[in-house]
Amino acid sequence: MQIAQSPPSGKQAHWPRPPSCLRACDLELPPVNALVAVAGLVILRQRPGTAKGVIFLTLEDETGVVNIIVWRNIYERFRRAVVAGRMLRVTGRMQRAHSVTHVLAEQIEDISPLLDQLLAEDTGRKMATDTRTETWDMHSKDR
Repeated sequence: MQIAQSPPSGKQAHWPRPPSCLRACDLELPPVNALVAVAGLVILRQRPGTAKGVIFLTLEDETGVVNIIVWRNIYERFRRAVVAGRMLRVTGRMQRAHSVTHVLAEQIEDISPLLDQLLAEDTGRKMATDTRTETWDMHSKDR
């Protein structure tokens, strides 16, 4: 693990503190062991047999990916979110080892319903309806 270095010229680095989420591209801002929150789509779940119950998650946001380590006791508390969540918000501690950054999960929240809200917005529904109508009209004219 790396020891956090002070920002140049004695200035304190600023990053979004929980409950605000940190973007993947800003993971270098907080020092090791800082409490952060991250959110993203679950793109990978791994539970290697050699990891003694540890689960590895990879979340993706609009700027990149975030590696999450879920210890067995945390998994047992947040099992449903870890197993079924399509989009998660994870609060935990920063860890850096061998030039890889991880978040050690302390809390995991399934925020998948936010994905459904994207479809329910008027603009999204209208755009989808317009696209279907145009496609249907195009095919029906050919008949």
